[in-house]
Amino acid sequence: MTSRPEHYTPQPYDPYADDDSAGGWFNSNGYVPRQPTHDGHERYQGYDGHQGYQGHYGHQGYEVPQGYDIPQSYDYDPRVYPYQQRQPEDQQTFAPPEPVPEPAPAEPGYHIPETPDAGWDDTPSRRRAWVSRGVLAILLVVQALLSLMLSNTAFQDEALYLAAGHNILDHWASGTPLHSGYESYFSGSPMLYPVAAAFVDGWFGLSGARLLSLLCMLGATVLLYSFTRRLFNERVALAAAALFAVTQPTIVLGWFATYDAPAIFLLALSAWIVVRTSRAPVLAVLLAAPVMVLAVAVKYASALYIPTLVVLAALTAWHHRGWRCVPRALVLGVGTAALAGVGLMYTDVLAGVRQTTTNRAHGTDTTSALLEKSAEWGGLMFATAVAGAFAYALRGRMNESPRSYGLNGPGWRWRALLGVTLTGTALLAPAYQIHLHTAVSLYKHLDFGLLFAAPMAGVGVIRLVGKHFRYPQLGIMIWVSALCLGVSQSEWRFGLWPDSTGMVKAIEPYMKPKGRYLGETYEVPVYYLRDKTNHAQWTSTYGIGYRDKKGVVHHGNEGYRLALKDGYFDLVVLDGVATPVLDAYIERQVTRSGHYRLVGKIPFRLSSGGTGSYRVWAKTS
Repeated sequence: MTSRPEHYTPQPYDPYADDDSAGGWFNSNGYVPRQPTHDGHERYQGYDGHQGYQGHYGHQGYEVPQGYDIPQSYDYDPRVYPYQQRQPEDQQTFAPPEPVPEPAPAEPGYHIPETPDAGWDDTPSRRRAWVSRGVLAILLVVQALLSLMLSNTAFQDEALYLAAGHNILDHWASGTPLHSGYESYFSGSPMLYPVAAAFVDGWFGLSGARLLSLLCMLGATVLLYSFTRRLFNERVALAAAALFAVTQPTIVLGWFATYDAPAIFLLALSAWIVVRTSRAPVLAVLLAAPVMVLAVAVKYASALYIPTLVVLAALTAWHHRGWRCVPRALVLGVGTAALAGVGLMYTDVLAGVRQTTTNRAHGTDTTSALLEKSAEWGGLMFATAVAGAFAYALRGRMNESPRSYGLNGPGWRWRALLGVTLTGTALLAPAYQIHLHTAVSLYKHLDFGLLFAAPMAGVGVIRLVGKHFRYPQLGIMIWVSALCLGVSQSEWRFGLWPDSTGMVKAIEPYMKPKGRYLGETYEVPVYYLRDKTNHAQWTSTYGIGYRDKKGVVHHGNEGYRLALKDGYFDLVVLDGVATPVLDAYIERQVTRSGHYRLVGKIPFRLSSGGTGSYRVWAKTS
């Protein structure tokens, strides 16, 4: 065998080799030093000090070992390897070295956990719902306790409606003569609330009838919370319910047996149906129509708030239907009008509607006095609602979490229209009372409008409190102020009429089956002594039509004078509260007639600080 000649075998290039000496592969600048040659080419320092060959392409060469030819061509691709050769197919090819991986960084001693963008979410959840309901339950307990703290005998209106209800029930049950004229002066259908309240009163007394009103007002607060939560969120709904529950009208009407509490409940139910069916088919909104008509039948003044419900039907459906929300409002308006028309055709309430609502007699109260009373009884809640409507129009976002659903809320025009609709509704009752120049029932009618303004008042409170309860003291201050005003004003309101317990006991022995009586607030003895007297036996100090022996009918002061002069009445009962001027005139005529003697004088004290007394005269001859 012949041994192959020894030759030099080049080693693969290591780019990470140390470069400590000047004769290494790279110098400090990372380049191989060049040396010019006589033929114009450049030589590079090669392996172990040998010089390599540089061709016309400027590539690095190396000293050719024995037995090897110089490659004919080179390709230089710096992206792959600094000195990559393209060998002929029959020659040996040297593979580039494998890249040396960078050393892994040292493992830290601890890891920083990934934190979410928010620690809570405002999407609906069972926990949120139950916490919110628990707070609502506490508010309902507070509202009930505030109403139950009120105490007094039956007010004139309460006695009137309850006595009428008992008369109607007795007429249905045993054919007792029905006192005519209820439809002409009742502010609601006499066949609805008076009958229901009288039925409860027959079993549980006056407290039972007032408890019916309390349940209606508590139900209105619950419905207010529900539809406000759907319009905004739980926090706004709780703030709205908290303010509504402690206003003077709400507290008083919760322990007051009149039309107003069930009418407010029915309006709240109508609003809830309108909001609840916003995503349902268009015809589903007709479920609110019979409830709205029933509210108007219970209390004719409820018709003042029908336009608000119709507009609300369009606004709540705008997000889902766009301009197709208009037919929804038209369907509700037409359906309500059709049902109301049918009710007017088959009932006799139109005269009552005219006398107590549309053609009501005008009073003498000034505009400034009515505005002052409106501001005193509902001004705080209205001002909060105005602030809420303004803030909501400027910024619609009602949440704080960056992961909140529905961040792209409605536009500012829609928000402004909703705020004006709900807040402006609170002005309807004061405007109507100013038109009539009377403060009668103003405090009760205010609560109808405050029911609709309450959601925007809730927005106002939440905006004042700020994100993440930044300023809770502001919300607490508003609610405590409303609470103090509501408690003091409701106690004052419930003490405006005298306690009639002593008067009823004093006149009971003088009741006769065919007796004739004159009373300032005769409805109270008729209610308490309904087994011994009825409406037909009594004449009020609000008006008289006395027919003398010649058949001539006399009205006004002359009618009272002639009736007392002739000894027409068997008993005269005055208290000097409702009609003090006329009472003084009647008292003089009683003394001059010579037919009566004073049989009792029962003192009483009013919440306004005044004092008075019932005076009772009985006929002697």
